[in-house]
Amino acid sequence: ELHVNPILLAAFDYAKQNNKALHFIGLVSNGGVHAHIEHLKALCDAANEAHVEKTFVHAFLDGRDTDPNSGLGFITDLQNHIENTSAKLATMVGRYYAMDRDNRWERVKQAYDVMVNGVGERTQDALATIKKSYQNGVTDEFLQPVVLTQDNGEPVATIKNDDVVICFNFRTDRGREITTALTQKDFPEQHMHKLPLYYVTMTTYDESFEKVNVIFTKDDLTKTIGEVLAENNKNQIRIAETEKYPHVTFFFSGGRETEFANEKRILIPSPKVATYDLQPEMSAAGITEAITAEMETGWPDFICLNFANPDMVGHTGVFDAVVKAVETADKCAEIVVRKGMENGYSFILLADHGNSEYMVNGDGSVNTAHTTNLVPCILIDSDYKTIADGKLGDIAPTVLKILGVPIPEEMTGNVLV
Repeated sequence: ELHVNPILLAAFDYAKQNNKALHFIGLVSNGGVHAHIEHLKALCDAANEAHVEKTFVHAFLDGRDTDPNSGLGFITDLQNHIENTSAKLATMVGRYYAMDRDNRWERVKQAYDVMVNGVGERTQDALATIKKSYQNGVTDEFLQPVVLTQDNGEPVATIKNDDVVICFNFRTDRGREITTALTQKDFPEQHMHKLPLYYVTMTTYDESFEKVNVIFTKDDLTKTIGEVLAENNKNQIRIAETEKYPHVTFFFSGGRETEFANEKRILIPSPKVATYDLQPEMSAAGITEAITAEMETGWPDFICLNFANPDMVGHTGVFDAVVKAVETADKCAEIVVRKGMENGYSFILLADHGNSEYMVNGDGSVNTAHTTNLVPCILIDSDYKTIADGKLGDIAPTVLKILGVPIPEEMTGNVLV
């Protein structure tokens, strides 16, 4: 569909008619959580078919949703694919810098500067530079900015005023900050200034963004659990620390930014550390303290709570820290459950994917990525004593059944109690 998408074709036409460069920026891996390399390859093919002469790729390396040292293979794959197209690799940087979502603008600056100002290690051999990074103990996620150069030592390309920039990440949360810095807002303290760009994103990163073209506008999801609870006059709380706040709000509400009626949101700041293995407890204690106080009031009928520790620390691959993270989440969950039971609450404890349960690959290398292992689903309730096996799509109707709320026909999942 990409090669006939009108938003994409309009961007290509603009680049050609105005003799401007076309830049693809985004995560280059097959992790499929935020982006997919096959989408990038299709975009490069589409630009080539449209006869866009100046096409460049600014690659964010993964190492988080994929193995830590898999970037070498993905960049090799990309370079082999674009060899017969007009596209060229221009820059590389780890997602730690390019895809921050915690307002660490000093990190975002590293990605901004390599793409806009050509600031980074200069090389004509991307693969050798990645290998050297591995030898120095730096994995894909933390790859320092790399600028690919021409024979004369000048950058292959930097993003300039009025160029076309297409961010091909389809997940919204980690595409917002780099988009903000490039197009929406000046950050004088970081010497980052928004540029006049023809800017395109794969999906709608933020409804408030101005002058951003969107390839795939979102489906309007109706009858999510939050909407159904609001329609039935139930009070709900969404609570998490910064790293998972979008997950319990925007994502859990089906891409909706605004609160529903009778919805309260509680954000606990995540600790300001470089990586969460340095503080595996994260802000679980703050979440626990806040939600136990809320349960004592009896106001919330439904609570969506996320403990970030097992996932966020799991991504670091530091085993001892992951143990501490899981112990912390376990202890805090116990406190929340005991306090909730005192106040008449039921609980469903579950995960939506694996991570920290599988830390070492068969060859002894560290696993930092999500897993597709089955996840636990534990019911704690005074009336229902068992819960059936199922899928994530079964949780919402099960919650509504426990709450005595009618289940809408749009919810096609099974009730597990």
